Amino acid sequence: MSPSRPHSRFSDQLPALTAGCAQVLSEKELATKLALGRPLKVKLGVDPTSPDIHLGHTVGLSKLRQFQELGHEAILIIGDFTAMIGDPSGRSATRPHLSHDQVMEHAKTYQDQAFKILDPEKTSVRFNGEWFGKMTFQDVMRLNSRVTLQQMLQREDFRERIDKGLPVRAHEIQYPIMQGWDSVVIQADVELGGTDQLFNILVGRDLQHEEAQHQQVAMMLPILTGLDGIQKMSKSLGNAVGVTEVPGEMFGKLMSISDEQMGEYYRLLLHEELSAETHPMEAKKSLAERLTARFHSAAEAKHARDEFELRFSKKDLEAADLPSYTPAADIPLDIISIGVDAFDRVFAIKKSRGDIRRLVEGGSVSWRGEKVTDPKAVLTLDGSGVLKLDRKSAVRVG
Repeated sequence: MSPSRPHSRFSDQLPALTAGCAQVLSEKELATKLALGRPLKVKLGVDPTSPDIHLGHTVGLSKLRQFQELGHEAILIIGDFTAMIGDPSGRSATRPHLSHDQVMEHAKTYQDQAFKILDPEKTSVRFNGEWFGKMTFQDVMRLNSRVTLQQMLQREDFRERIDKGLPVRAHEIQYPIMQGWDSVVIQADVELGGTDQLFNILVGRDLQHEEAQHQQVAMMLPILTGLDGIQKMSKSLGNAVGVTEVPGEMFGKLMSISDEQMGEYYRLLLHEELSAETHPMEAKKSLAERLTARFHSAAEAKHARDEFELRFSKKDLEAADLPSYTPAADIPLDIISIGVDAFDRVFAIKKSRGDIRRLVEGGSVSWRGEKVTDPKAVLTLDGSGVLKLDRKSAVRVG
């Protein structure tokens, strides 16, 4: 009878670590790595293309935190060089170009915000400028020789843009190569990313193979939809909830998600299933309160909920602490224009004129307690008043 193999302290972690993943390439490889009995190097990359982290980013950060708590090495790559290109994944157009100074200004807040989730004592933070900033043009050429143009153009988003006659800039093709080289430099065992990152992570596996390294496991996480319920959460799309937003604003934005989105938000942000027995409104308030408490405090979250209920559940808008809004001098005073502008400037939510028209015609809009049902109505701003835009959003005008 052959002696049994020594039991690894990480061997039993596979079910917990793969829970909530959309795809793992592959679970067998991950099980093999866990059986080695050493902490794994787990990589998550973020590009500071804006100054703030939003709830969509926290899906990957939470999985990285789970690896930390189970004894593995968490490596947060802040892409000060890749951010100057901008990840083209899922994009129908080239991202605006950012300078390195702009990126580094954004990066100042990224670590502090990421540490709202990660344990700073157990996190290795690396800027990929550490290695890309030292490369000569000859080094870049050699790196580019590792991949083919045909390989890069297999990307679905690139193919779609080419088929539509839209440009794919040469610098965008560099992005997957650079992300892949990050994995080579840190010798990643696992890379975390949204499902739109699969191509980039597979490039990393190919480059590691060429460098005679063990290939990283690709752990693909679901992508959180934004407040519009359609597109991925993104600051540039105006459908995001930032982790540093004030409690009342965070709570209010979360109350604006659709009932259909709640199951997704419970799974990806609270890591639990939404009970079918819970009333949708109570489920949404609980979700908003718990997430607000996570990034602020229980007391601030409770106050945000109380204010929301005062404003919308009890209909006592005049007594509520509402955000103020003053139309810009060049904004027409018709209810449609005012509604579009108020949603954008006060709540950072993009609404079309058609969206506001539907709210008006559906009886959701009121001015000084009186419903506005005519889409052509013009507001008379002779003093202050409360403008209710929908059942979750109201402002104090004047």
